[in-house]
Amino acid sequence: MTIDGRPARIRPGTSVAAALLEQGRWDFRTDPVSGTARGPYCGMGVCLECEVTVDGRPAVRACIERVREGMSIDTSAGEVGP
Repeated sequence: MTIDGRPARIRPGTSVAAALLEQGRWDFRTDPVSGTARGPYCGMGVCLECEVTVDGRPAVRACIERVREGMSIDTSAGEVGP
């Protein structure tokens, strides 16, 4: 699978949110109004703070979507840091 275009090895069945956190990512998206980084908050699909793009489908809730082989995850925050 890939996260923001970079290969990642994550166990299938893991939530996308957990996969991102395993990679040290807390910034799943950027707020379109304030521009601030957003990440997981409720962990059960209610708050929408963890939305990412999965295999070209926008607004997928990372906390309830499960990782599968070959999946492509794109965050609106992109790659942060050096």
